[in-house]
Amino acid sequence: MLLMLRLAEMSKSSENKLDNRLKLCADFVRNGIRLADIGTDHAYLPVWLCRIGRCASAIAADINPDPLKRGRDTIINAGLTDVIETRLSDGLQMFGSNDADDIVIAGMGGELIAKIIGDWQFAKDSTKHYILQPMTKSEVLIKWLCENGFEIIRQDCCVASNKCYTVLLVKYTGEIFARDEVYYYLAKLTPNENENHLMFVKNHINRLEKQAKGDIKYAEISQKLRDIINIK
Repeated sequence: MLLMLRLAEMSKSSENKLDNRLKLCADFVRNGIRLADIGTDHAYLPVWLCRIGRCASAIAADINPDPLKRGRDTIINAGLTDVIETRLSDGLQMFGSNDADDIVIAGMGGELIAKIIGDWQFAKDSTKHYILQPMTKSEVLIKWLCENGFEIIRQDCCVASNKCYTVLLVKYTGEIFARDEVYYYLAKLTPNENENHLMFVKNHINRLEKQAKGDIKYAEISQKLRDIINIK
């Protein structure tokens, strides 16, 4: 009985360390898979996913030793060193083709996320799922995905610390589709049905209107988005 209470307490503690942004990333992870968390920092995400039994195992990776040490400490404190390893890696460069099934790349700019996937020699594997959470320039990432044969399966948004974030679930299909510029800002979002999606699109519009001072094309994209969400 005491052991069960202790496990429940530890599980709750791990869960409480996930903000809405990481919780949304966790929601996109498949059951029973091997996880790679790229840019893991404190390793909260792999610890939580392994704690609740969603992941069979995980690799918490980071390019810098200091955040990797913080992650290692979290893993040790959670008693999960048997299922989670840490790995010093520049993106996915130190990963083989069979190291992970679901790959989370969160908390980075869209351009960097695109580069990490593009630089990995095993990226074009249709069995793998990528859970991507760009902090900036999601439209740049989405454009790159479309132009390089990656399909967006699902997209959602959340609010954490008064900021709105989007998360993409992606896999490689090899199919390249021509998209208009507006798609890169909307993709799978439904702003007329979901308030968080609407907030995210409105943030796009605000940024586009600032960019329009230097290039009129951004004003045109902004107006198209305004028309879609029915605001003047």
